[in-house]
Amino acid sequence: MLDHIDKFILHLATERGLSTRYQLLVRGVLETFASWAAENLKVENVRVVTTQHLTDYLAARKKTGLATSTARVELVALKVFFRWLNARKFREGDPAEPILAPRPEQHLPDTLNEAEVRALLESVRGTTPLDRRDRAILELFYASGLRLSELVNARLENLSLEEGWIRVTGKGNKTRLTPVGGAAREALAAYVGRSRPELVRPRTSSHIFITRNGTKLTTARVQQIVKERAQMAGLDPARIHPHLLRHSFATHLLNNGADLRVIQEMLGHADISTTQIYTHVDQKRLKDVHRRFHPRA
Repeated sequence: MLDHIDKFILHLATERGLSTRYQLLVRGVLETFASWAAENLKVENVRVVTTQHLTDYLAARKKTGLATSTARVELVALKVFFRWLNARKFREGDPAEPILAPRPEQHLPDTLNEAEVRALLESVRGTTPLDRRDRAILELFYASGLRLSELVNARLENLSLEEGWIRVTGKGNKTRLTPVGGAAREALAAYVGRSRPELVRPRTSSHIFITRNGTKLTTARVQQIVKERAQMAGLDPARIHPHLLRHSFATHLLNNGADLRVIQEMLGHADISTTQIYTHVDQKRLKDVHRRFHPRA
């Protein structure tokens, strides 16, 4: 088996032109399997490896605490190896073909509770141009569930404070209208109407959020602003980031009875399955409440 692994890695390098890093990754996976098969199955020839052998190996790996994401990577390496062996007539059939990849683990997004959001937003009380800008940034993130890139690229001509809408361009270059709530409208009005003009310079673009020098804010700077304001509010800055406000926006809408399809549209998710993760967050909250308060939980 080791000889065939060497030939396969050579194929990846010379015929496929794949990176050294990828070659090392695949070699590590295949040599680990070869070692396990020789020790546990007394199998050293690629011709006699069966689907059951591969299934037993993956099960043994899982028992060692292997993460699902790593198991998927290992299975892919085994699949491409045995597919290549079959195509090159080094063996008959592909024992890895019937094996399905393990389902990816679903990590529930962290969120702020409503009190934490309120503490973060209301901690920015100053009236300087940068204070008003930062308050407007935080309010808009939470009011509209914008992605970081959507917020930094938002332009004045796409904002209607009178009607309470903002038009943003999201993933796949798709544009959408999303509501801007009352508190966010007030913060934006104070910033755009009174403070932004003080930051404008001759070459300033129409981007809503700009620096003290009149240039467009970068995504890195906005992330830094959110963390700085979180620390000033007494929250853990390591935990707080723009996407956390987006998660909180969606979760709080769902908790208060909003329809999932409406949340999907406001978030700009192409597939409802992406939005459905927030239902798991809500279910977790309900289970926690049940566990805490039900007499026989």
